[in-house]
Amino acid sequence: MSGAPYDLVLLPGDGTGPEVVRQGRRLLETLAEGDSAPWRIAEHPGGAQYYQAHGREWTEEAETAARQADAILLGAVGWPGVSLPNGEIAGASIVLGLRRQLDLFANVRPCRLYPGVLHRISGEYKQVWSPKNVDMVIIRENTEGLYTPAHGRLTRGEGTEVAIDTRVITRKGAERVIRYAFELARRRSRGAPEDGKKRVTCVDKSNVLEGCRFFRETFDRVATEYPEIERDYAYVDAFTQWVVRNPEHYDVVVSTNMMGDIITDLASVLQGGMGFAAGGNIGTEHGMFEPVHGSAPKYAGKDQVNPFATFFAVEMMLRWLGERHGDARMTRQADRLERALGRVIAAGSARTYDQGGPISTTGAGDAVLTAVRGEAA
Repeated sequence: MSGAPYDLVLLPGDGTGPEVVRQGRRLLETLAEGDSAPWRIAEHPGGAQYYQAHGREWTEEAETAARQADAILLGAVGWPGVSLPNGEIAGASIVLGLRRQLDLFANVRPCRLYPGVLHRISGEYKQVWSPKNVDMVIIRENTEGLYTPAHGRLTRGEGTEVAIDTRVITRKGAERVIRYAFELARRRSRGAPEDGKKRVTCVDKSNVLEGCRFFRETFDRVATEYPEIERDYAYVDAFTQWVVRNPEHYDVVVSTNMMGDIITDLASVLQGGMGFAAGGNIGTEHGMFEPVHGSAPKYAGKDQVNPFATFFAVEMMLRWLGERHGDARMTRQADRLERALGRVIAAGSARTYDQGGPISTTGAGDAVLTAVRGEAA
């Protein structure tokens, strides 16, 4: 890095998005205390509620800023009953549009359980899985699959007769996300919790679907370049039980777009729920990071939602900036934040409603800021 500050763009979005991004901004400002202007922050409105008020999803200025940013922190988009004329959810083009415009081909979802996190199973808050057994990263392809605009309806007379969604699996798309998974497995120091082995698991439905067969063939071809990493396989339906029963087997998991979307939300239960689930949309030049819990309209404006997913998204963003630019300062800040988050979670003093606690979004933010100030940069 040349020493110039990074340009960070914050897109709070809809519902609870602005509430958690507000805490993320406070966190960034706290981390910057005593530092020589490590970043500049620009915040832009957008999403379904913005569309409802202004007739467009975001401003041209916001779109330009996002394309030129060093990194983006996204809150959430979507609001009940607000759709575009074509029926699509208003605000979704910010997420899907940026993934395609910036070629953010890898959706990266860490799934790690921290000591002190409770699971809500059958209405009870308790420790179900051991923290030592849950430490994996799930990577899904982010620009093709079933989420491409290769779909449509056949309408004759008064109604729809046929709706078609076409899945697109390309050699380029499969190869680069699979290679990303193997490179990540190579860098991860711990390996799978059960045996310490560096392992990449391919999750697909190749016993039925041609696109999945092609994805698995590509997986096998790329895997030959990484002989030190164990290759592993699971059909997606079997994986949904195995990951719950034996999470310690998994190190890095790679899958296609929609299947990966589903299994990452399932895996979030292992780490305590969506309130702890952060994701990175990563390409070769750009990165966008987000809490993946969505806009949660029924909680909007109540200062109740868990902000830790946003805090982990900030940590991911700083770590990615450090890796991309060879900037040890960003890596130190990410380490500092991770230590502070671990301390607060272990203490159990900042549990929001989803953890059975009474703490507000702002209260959890206050606890984290205090811990960050207590950690040396």
